[in-house]
Amino acid sequence: MKNKNKSFRADAIGSYFRLEWLPLLFVTLSGLVYNVGLLAGPWYEGRLAQCLADILGGNASAANMTALVLGYILVMLLVQTARFIKRFYVRRFANNINRRMKGILYAGLVRQSRASLEKESAGELMTKAISDVDDCVEGMRKFTTEIFDTGVALVGYMVMLLVYDWRLALLSLLFTPVSYVCAARMKKPVQRAGAAYKKAAGALSAATLDRAQNAVTYRIHGCEDARAERYEDTLKNCETAAVRSSMQQSALPPLYLAVSNAGVLFILWLGAKNVLGTGWNTWDIAAFTTFLSCFTKLTVKSSKAAKLFNSVQKAEVSWKRIKPLMKKPEELPELDIPAPETVTLKDLSFAYGDEPVFSGLSITAGPGDIIGVTGPVACGKSTFGRVFLCEAPYGGSAKFGPEEFSALTPRQIAATVGYLGHDPELSADTVRHNVLCGSEQDAMPYLAAVALKDEVLAMENGLDTVIGSGGTRLSGGQAQRLALARTLAHPRPVLILDDPFSALDRKTEDTVFANLQEYAKNKTVFLISHRLYHFPQMRQVIFMEDGKTAVGTHAELMASVPVYRQLYESQTGGTEHEDKAE
Repeated sequence: MKNKNKSFRADAIGSYFRLEWLPLLFVTLSGLVYNVGLLAGPWYEGRLAQCLADILGGNASAANMTALVLGYILVMLLVQTARFIKRFYVRRFANNINRRMKGILYAGLVRQSRASLEKESAGELMTKAISDVDDCVEGMRKFTTEIFDTGVALVGYMVMLLVYDWRLALLSLLFTPVSYVCAARMKKPVQRAGAAYKKAAGALSAATLDRAQNAVTYRIHGCEDARAERYEDTLKNCETAAVRSSMQQSALPPLYLAVSNAGVLFILWLGAKNVLGTGWNTWDIAAFTTFLSCFTKLTVKSSKAAKLFNSVQKAEVSWKRIKPLMKKPEELPELDIPAPETVTLKDLSFAYGDEPVFSGLSITAGPGDIIGVTGPVACGKSTFGRVFLCEAPYGGSAKFGPEEFSALTPRQIAATVGYLGHDPELSADTVRHNVLCGSEQDAMPYLAAVALKDEVLAMENGLDTVIGSGGTRLSGGQAQRLALARTLAHPRPVLILDDPFSALDRKTEDTVFANLQEYAKNKTVFLISHRLYHFPQMRQVIFMEDGKTAVGTHAELMASVPVYRQLYESQTGGTEHEDKAE
């Protein structure tokens, strides 16, 4: 999300308030009008009570009551209008902050490496991106609102109480600080309960996603009941954490109200003495009613401070969780696609910690070359493909022209390397948007290149057909080809394709490979596959096994690497197919 304010800090709460100064100005002005108007309520209530007593005593008329009622109505209309304006701008403030926070969080997530994202579950990230942001914003909204609805009103009511009888005011307000002391002691338990609930909610989100994505697998293997039990355990843990958190938070408002209202006893006793003329002051019924009304409204406002406390505590917990992800996103430059260059790998190696995956890989490939990469299961083929993304350090050298891949910025790598992973990553959007990803071009040529054009045209809405989350409405082969079409639609000089033909029938594979050869005339392609039908047509082949690599033409590897020859012959039936392919 772009932000022109250079002083803005995404990881500082105060920055969000500064950016929204205009809505906050309207909140301030309307809030002051609203709360000053509220102070007139107890005064009018006292005058109305006194007027009623005077009418009963024959000292006032109905006209006097009518005038007071009309004045009261007009004041309340003004108060409610100001309240509406204040609430409108508070909501606008909250919406702006919510949108900005989620934009920053999303921008940060899409810029993170796969390894960083995989440290947390999808459910945990969803909780942070949605629930935690919402709780932060709600805390900020409550804080902004209560500054006026509670803070200003409390000060106003206290001033009125002190004016009417400062000694009785101090005595009756003696219990209010006690309620805040009790709340302060409950701060840590509330935070702990809130953090535990957030963690449990993240686990529940992850379990829900798992249940939805793997429902077929569980049904096929007959483990629905076992998985259902695990889900119920997760749900139970989340519900328990939610109840504990809710109990901690909901206990505060009644505590405030109960403790604070203890001062009513002093008002009824000593206030009555004031009315009788035997107290500290001399009151009429209007003064007594106004004082009691002010105190009652003050205690109600004081109890609302508990809600503010709850929201602030939840916001504090959520902010600690998302703060590491709140980084002001840099404005990304336009992708500058470089001209084709030779790719040179020299003694390339990779290891996870102290465990080597492969080593000693040396090869030179130029534009127009398709390099086959194969080997037994778990030999490091996919790891080799991800090396070009530079998400983890590699050994040896990997160069694009004169530049080392590891020396390129993430933006330069994105402009240089086109990558198609083993598992197609598709969005719950239309076919068109999955192929083009926002670019303005015709998607059909790329769909035709992967032999998917006719199938898309046969769909109910053609290019505008929604494919569902992860491409659930597509077959495995369709999803794979759609992801390949997307890769072709965003050309890069280096192309990494990880097993793009695994779900295709032989005829479709032949068609797609022929089109790929045409497409790759000015690109360097590393095609990772366990299917070797087309490997005789590739300029060179990389064979990986037990951490070692062998490089050569198909014919050279057939002669020198028995395992490669066995793999090829087991799939093709021997050299007869090789001769036809050539």
